[in-house]
Amino acid sequence: MTNTSLPHDPYNVIITGVGGQGNVMASRVVGQMMSRRGLRVTIGETFGASQRGGSVMSHLRISKESYWSPQIPKGKCHLVLSLEPTEALRVLMNYGNPSVSVICNTRPIHAIGVISGDQQYPALDDIKRWVAELSEACWFLDATAKAMELGNPILGNIMMIGAAAGIGALPIDREGFAAVISTTLSADKRDVNLQAYDLGVGMVQ
Repeated sequence: MTNTSLPHDPYNVIITGVGGQGNVMASRVVGQMMSRRGLRVTIGETFGASQRGGSVMSHLRISKESYWSPQIPKGKCHLVLSLEPTEALRVLMNYGNPSVSVICNTRPIHAIGVISGDQQYPALDDIKRWVAELSEACWFLDATAKAMELGNPILGNIMMIGAAAGIGALPIDREGFAAVISTTLSADKRDVNLQAYDLGVGMVQ
């Protein structure tokens, strides 16, 4: 999908993770890419108890016709980009529906309760099964591992954008991504971000 057509209007996207993973930055990049195509984008964010380590959700509502309220209604999300596995489940329980698509990074980040032994983190196979049951289509990527190969784990957020382009979920492409990041990043950072974007596309194709 490289034009401005949307399967739903508004098209509702949630980018989720925990503080420090860069999903707020990812939402800004996607929003700018949509705006460059003449689409209208509203972004709303919710933060957990702590900005670093707490749950973070960015709601994007994308439309050809008008601006919408920043909060996606319960059960009305069309695409979830999750940088942390259990955060995908958290979003799906509140905003999912039988036709939602999910792209999920498989690298867990353990909360304090898990680290201290008071809580148990679910097995990844169980998370994958639950996500599959709660969605129409889902993709699981070890984006963090690939990002670390590029020298920075936060580049996993850029891989998720590439993956969204790779499945055709959004009217975005490499040219639009390059144009957006060229306005804020130096040449060396721009190159590694383009590598991350390309890896994300490749991981779902």
